[in-house]
Formats: sequence, structure tokens, C-alpha cells
Amino acid sequence: MNDQEFVDFYEVLQLSQSADTETIERVFRLLAKRYHPDNQESGDEEKFRQVHDAYEVLTDPEKRARFDVRNDSEKNTSWQIFRDATALGSHEDDRRIMRGVLNLLFSARRRDPERGGIGTFQMERLLGVPREHLEFPLWVLKKRGWIEIQDNGQPGITIEGVDQVIRDGVEPEADRLLPENGSVREDLEQVA
Repeated sequence: MNDQEFVDFYEVLQLSQSADTETIERVFRLLAKRYHPDNQESGDEEKFRQVHDAYEVLTDPEKRARFDVRNDSEKNTSWQIFRDATALGSHEDDRRIMRGVLNLLFSARRRDPERGGIGTFQMERLLGVPREHLEFPLWVLKKRGWIEIQDNGQPGITIEGVDQVIRDGVEPEADRLLPENGSVREDLEQVA
């Protein structure tokens, strides 16, 4: 990994960071077939190259360990709302934290619709806000019905929360959307 623009290989393969090698290989075969330049319907040379690069790194234990360290560092930097040591407590700060929480939980739910949630410790780390500053915004979001506490104890976004994120105009990046003709999960079932 060099100093070029960082690419999250887990996002490229649409996988969780905890995916095992067998799953990575199955998803790679599926996506490589889909994006191979010879595929007349869905070929895309750039996406094929990214899928191949992701596979090369994530199936090599040493490269994957180095990548995971950088990936965690990049996530911490990119999600932090408050980068300086300003005093928190204004209404605008609360709104920014609430938007940040909803966006994190929206992304988590998109990755795993059945169990998509994030623990408060991880939320603190990703948003760069201490737990004390999360308590009030989490309470408000829960009372509004935009988040819920799931069976695993983690906050998760509700359908009302998803609607709120969409109303706020948050659009997921195009490369994070599942293909229109089906999901990776459906395609994996065909491969397996």
C-alpha cells in the first residue's frame, strides 16, 4: 500500500472486515466475472482492477494485517466530526452528532440489513466524540424512533431513521450500491 488515494477493499468486495478467506474468494469470483472487461453486459476494467487488487491484499495474511491497520486509521479520520478540541454543547453540535450517528447506522444497516448496528465504543471512535457527548443525541434519536437498541445491545437505525437520512439528502456513493439485477447475497447463493 502506497500513498495513493486510499481504497477500502472491504467496500470494493462489499464485505465485512470479519469475512473469512473462503467468502472473500467466492465474492471475488462473482465480482470478477461481473466486471471482467470481456463481459459485454457489465464489464468495467477499472472495477475489475479494484476487485482484483482487493482480492490480492485480503487473501494474503500479512498484506491484510497491514491493510486492516491502515483501514482502521482511515475510517477514524474520515468519520470524525469534531477534529479540534472545541467545547461541545451547542444545539448545532448535537445536530451534527445526530446526523453523524444516523449516517453511521445507515451505512451499517446497508451492509447488514438484518443486524446492522454499531456499538457505542466504535461510534465514539469513528465520530471522534466522547461517550458523554453521545448520550443526549442517542436518547433523542431513540425517542424519535429513528434508532433502536437491537437484540445484540447495539444501536441500529429504524426504517423511520432511514427515511430521515434520505429526507436529509444523503445519497450513498454509486459504487456502494448493489447491482440493480440482484444482490451479492443472491449471486453468492448461485455460486455456492
